[in-house]
Amino acid sequence: MQRTPHRRSRSRRGVAAAVAAGALTASLLGGQAATASPYPDPGLKERMATTLSLPSPPGGADVRVLVFHASAGEEPPTVDAGIAAIEKIGLSGPESGRFKTVATDDAGVFTNGKKLGRFNAVVFLTGGGDVLDPEQEAGLEAYMEAGGGFLGIHDAARTEPYSDWFTGLVGARPAADSPTAVQRATVEIGDRQHPATKNLPLEWKRPDKWLNWKDNPSGDVHTVARVRELTYSPGKSANGWDHPVSWCRDYDGGRSFYTAMGGTAAGFAETDFRDHLRGALAWTSRISQADCKATIDSNYTAQRLTQPNQPGRNDQIGEPHGLVTAKDGRVFYIGRGGADSSVPVVTDWKDPNVGKGEGEIHVYDPATKKVTLAGKLSVFGNKGGGDELVKVEEGLLGIELDPDFATNGWVYLHYTPHAKIDRDKQMAVRQVSRFTFDHATDKLDLASEKVLLHWPVQIHSCCHAGGGLAWDSKDNLYIATGDNNSSGFSDGYSGNNPQPNYKGVSFADARRTAGNTNNLNGKILRIHPEDDGTYTLPEGNLFTGKEPDEGGGKTRGEIYVMGVRNPARISVDTSTDTLYAGWVGPDAGAPSTTWGPAKYDTFAAITKAGNHGWPYCMGNKQPYRDRNLPDPSKPLGWYDCNAPKNESPNNDGLVKLPPVTSNTIWYSPQGGGVDYPRDANGVPSYKVEDQKQLLPWLKGGGQATMNGPVYRYDAASTSEAKWPSYWDGKWFVGDFYDDTQPRHAVLTDPKTVGKGGLPTHAESLKKIIPVGADGIRNLMDWKFAPDGSLYVLDYGRGFFTSDSKSALWRVTHKGGGPTPAAADLARKAAAQ
Repeated sequence: MQRTPHRRSRSRRGVAAAVAAGALTASLLGGQAATASPYPDPGLKERMATTLSLPSPPGGADVRVLVFHASAGEEPPTVDAGIAAIEKIGLSGPESGRFKTVATDDAGVFTNGKKLGRFNAVVFLTGGGDVLDPEQEAGLEAYMEAGGGFLGIHDAARTEPYSDWFTGLVGARPAADSPTAVQRATVEIGDRQHPATKNLPLEWKRPDKWLNWKDNPSGDVHTVARVRELTYSPGKSANGWDHPVSWCRDYDGGRSFYTAMGGTAAGFAETDFRDHLRGALAWTSRISQADCKATIDSNYTAQRLTQPNQPGRNDQIGEPHGLVTAKDGRVFYIGRGGADSSVPVVTDWKDPNVGKGEGEIHVYDPATKKVTLAGKLSVFGNKGGGDELVKVEEGLLGIELDPDFATNGWVYLHYTPHAKIDRDKQMAVRQVSRFTFDHATDKLDLASEKVLLHWPVQIHSCCHAGGGLAWDSKDNLYIATGDNNSSGFSDGYSGNNPQPNYKGVSFADARRTAGNTNNLNGKILRIHPEDDGTYTLPEGNLFTGKEPDEGGGKTRGEIYVMGVRNPARISVDTSTDTLYAGWVGPDAGAPSTTWGPAKYDTFAAITKAGNHGWPYCMGNKQPYRDRNLPDPSKPLGWYDCNAPKNESPNNDGLVKLPPVTSNTIWYSPQGGGVDYPRDANGVPSYKVEDQKQLLPWLKGGGQATMNGPVYRYDAASTSEAKWPSYWDGKWFVGDFYDDTQPRHAVLTDPKTVGKGGLPTHAESLKKIIPVGADGIRNLMDWKFAPDGSLYVLDYGRGFFTSDSKSALWRVTHKGGGPTPAAADLARKAAAQ
């Protein structure tokens, strides 16, 4: 390592005359810094670029890194430790990643093209303040434009405070009242591919001085790591859950990486922090490639694909309720059954047409950009709005295509046929049927129907029908069914009121449905469809259907997950066969020390069969209270989440139930991941003043979960619209509403996923999948297509109908590939 002596103070001079004369003779190791100016000459950068004669890109295979450590005041104590760490990084590790280090506090290097052009990357280990005069800053700009690399560490964000260009280079400026104490905190590593973060722990605990930001750079830069404010005291200028700490971007022709870490000398001795710097230097010095465009909002385009329906017709879209993409790129999407607003609804149970609607299946072809109405089913699902004893959420609820759809044309539909309702008893049949799609005519052959599975549902009371369908890698079909009960008779808490019934069938007791081992409602079923239209049961479901417990005959072998309320959207990551589901909670707006938690909308990553709690427990095993008889307004004891019992008079299944599995994400009007102190029996206090939010990146209010997919990047795809590999393995979670509710991509820890482990990181999607009146306000379903683009259904602005905002959208990426280009790598063998 070469290094010039420190200067604790220095005189300043300009070099404008030398620039004008074209004679820049400042020495790499001997010049003096000049005073920065907030108003540089507009033509200076161009003249500097010409005068410096920098190679493009700077540096070469003999990789060199310049560490610049000037400070306007006293040099910080981190400089010596930082230089030593960078020097050691350059001399260690595989030969292909090594480099030479030169350190200087002489700003004259930036006006000497011959010397500056030798360096692949420049590190600012500065202490802040004005350290470059206009000519020197212009030289740094010219260096970046030539394809140079920049790494800023901690106080580098305080350097050149008057320069807008330098603000863009580092990405953000610290808030004046950032905390100054060294505090131990948890850093969330969101980018699992960038060389600076791919080897780091998902949750990295370390001490540092944590800077707050005047303006949050998220969306303008690509954030690779965030600090979790829950784990330390961020002070009054806290940034909240989205607190970037390390980021990168392609900037002004070059590559810029900044980390706010490195605020202590001791930190540079940490193995993980050195690994972080090693990866940042590898990218900035062109030793390796990385994608620093993946989370920059402007790199995504959301386009509405369908037009509003013609008056009186659902020719473009029905009441949006689900979509699936075919391998050839076509998108199949369904309408639940709500009619055009001009069509009257029938609510009188004496009328044979009560609730009669049309569940449409539309097909969008991206090749022709045309929509085809493939078919429609007569469904029970059109009673309009009103209270829970009037409206209905039945209808056409789910769609999937057979894994061999390209050859057999089989389409699976989950629906409630109008022809099978019993108007007297107000009961219906829900079924999953297979139809054949004619590829030549783009029409569904309704006469080809084969009913795989059917079960009874009460339709006296709304709501929560579920509906999602999904396949795993073994061609098992998952079927999400809602518990179809009202929580209006339990004040919005546990749906466990056994009394309300219609002609002997309870409609307010979810222990009859979701909590019942012998009932297919409130479940996620798993079956293996056979070619003849029947199905078999795969191994590993929650029950075999032949359990001898409690006299036998009290379980259904189709059940994979019990204890879910309204799983309208499910997905399976076929790379791992992990099932992802979300379901809507009850209606209580606040927790109750008598009855239990407020309404929790829930997401769960599910790796094995289990009981996910409803109506006994929610969230992370937060119990509800049982109700007395004959007066259900009187509370009994708290449910035991580890050994729940179904003691409802409406239960025809097992009394002793499987233990409850904690869920991955839950949220309420109070916030995300709400939790409370617990007593000796594990019962939370349920006092608002006691609560803590384990997931501060979301909350509810009006809330309705819309589970999304896990993205899987296809490196072999030539699609220019595909989302980058950064998103690979991330789980997309959203909500029907678009304010404080989730619309995020989250990371889970493979060691704890499926066991109640919380997400380790969340990335907001609200600017990429735009919210607002003219955006995708009411997210109803979302799926990635084989080309890597994302299709999204916007429900529209009304309920139980389609309107002018009901639409199919497509979100594509246009940012380009990793940088530097393979041809510009310093060592070609390092190409990724």
